[in-house]
Amino acid sequence: MVQDMFDPEFYMGVYETVDTNTRTRVLHFGKYRDVAECGPHQEIDLNSSQTVTSERQTFYCVPVPGESAWVKEISFGSVGDIHGCGEPKRLETEASAGHHLTSPNCSPPLDLNFPLPGEKGPACLVKVYESWDSFKVNDILEVYGILSVDPVLSIVNNEERENSSSLFDPMECMDTAEEQRVHSPPASLVPRIHVILAQKLQHINPLLPACLKEEESKSFVSSFMSELSPVRAELLGFLTHALLGDSLAAEYLILHLISTVYARRDVLPLGKFTVNLSGCPRNSIFTEHIYRIIQQLVPASYRLQMTIENMNHSRFIPHKDYTANRLVSGVLQLASNTSLVIDETLLEQGQLDTTGVHNVTALGNLITWQKVDYDFSYHQMEFPCNINVLITSEGRSFLPSDCQVHLQPQIIPPNMEEYMNSLLTAVLPSVLNKFRTYLSLLRLLDYSISDEVTKAVEEDFVEMRKNDPESITADDLHRTLLIARFLSLSAGQTTLSRERWLRAKQLEALRKARLQQQKCVNGNEL
Repeated sequence: MVQDMFDPEFYMGVYETVDTNTRTRVLHFGKYRDVAECGPHQEIDLNSSQTVTSERQTFYCVPVPGESAWVKEISFGSVGDIHGCGEPKRLETEASAGHHLTSPNCSPPLDLNFPLPGEKGPACLVKVYESWDSFKVNDILEVYGILSVDPVLSIVNNEERENSSSLFDPMECMDTAEEQRVHSPPASLVPRIHVILAQKLQHINPLLPACLKEEESKSFVSSFMSELSPVRAELLGFLTHALLGDSLAAEYLILHLISTVYARRDVLPLGKFTVNLSGCPRNSIFTEHIYRIIQQLVPASYRLQMTIENMNHSRFIPHKDYTANRLVSGVLQLASNTSLVIDETLLEQGQLDTTGVHNVTALGNLITWQKVDYDFSYHQMEFPCNINVLITSEGRSFLPSDCQVHLQPQIIPPNMEEYMNSLLTAVLPSVLNKFRTYLSLLRLLDYSISDEVTKAVEEDFVEMRKNDPESITADDLHRTLLIARFLSLSAGQTTLSRERWLRAKQLEALRKARLQQQKCVNGNEL
């Protein structure tokens, strides 16, 4: 994922060397190289008329935040050797709670800028030579290029830099020491990739073709769609067991997992479907296991444990560090289609400080507007996002949501840990892969509503308002249409039918009745 974009960099696209003994001149190409090629008796003629200065852009890239282990396993054969052969272990690094990593060539320790704590895998500097304007921060890239881990690159991190500055672009010497350290880390820690070909990915699920628009992908889609019905039924059964026998909550969880922002109307993101699953046992391992199950189904996810400590001390919002001239990452710098599970069952009494209040506000903005305002000190810059947020809570969440579903367990397992673990072991790997394909594929399908159905829905809504003007609002219409959209897609239908509209109304009636019942039992607002 593109975590940051550095300033454009000038390099010698063509340069000339002179042999100090024979005075022979040789032309060299500087493209796809970090260091000028210079033999033992050669020196670069910086005044040569043949010199061509070119420009390239550098992206600072990190592994996709929260990428699931199964994605790595399928993509790279095994998690233990995700970098192929050669020297993989040396490059694999881990972000500790402080995201720091000490390098022998630099002190203080180098922050590799992974958005999430505990992330593994190397960061890299991706050098792009053309069409760099088509990429932006937080895009996921697949890159083919030339790997550069030249040890001489590490010189820039110690005193030898001064003696070797002729090897590097003279413009770089205008940088501050901190900027040099961050922008030119040791190649053993942060390898360089000089891009020959780069493409932006729609998704990172290795079970699907990279682009569904291509002809050869269409047969994959049609073949999978033909067996969609049994896959949906099996997934519903699996999630019903995970949610302790609650099939209504399982229905809503499927709709949540295939939801995606499909358009923006002014500032309003259409298609977001944040679900608040209330009624979860407090401080229980239940929510942890629900997250583990989601982790097994989606390509990227993160569980945000909502404690006072985390709210007050975590870095949620990325901010610009002007001294090092880089974007310092935060927990909410996530790639599109990441599942964010906010666990509110861990919340205890306490006081939020200024950071905590800012973090909670940022979560609210992410949920409501699907955007994160990055902090550039003198101003805020709005970064739109597409993050699926599921909130697990005991009562109603204090964060906004599009839909509250109150959990009604039908099974109380004597040993929750054992029960949840047995669920995953009981599912065949081939079936699990079908679930993964199903959830990723349905988010990428187009969807439409015919004029005829639109008219029928409008008439139906007018009738509903007549019968119950107090409780049926415009928000209800919007939510029911959204549920009907995802219900249709979950059945492999890309247009709305009357049957799906009626089913959406039925689900909503059941959900609301349950909330009303809970309100009567508890006597408080849910």
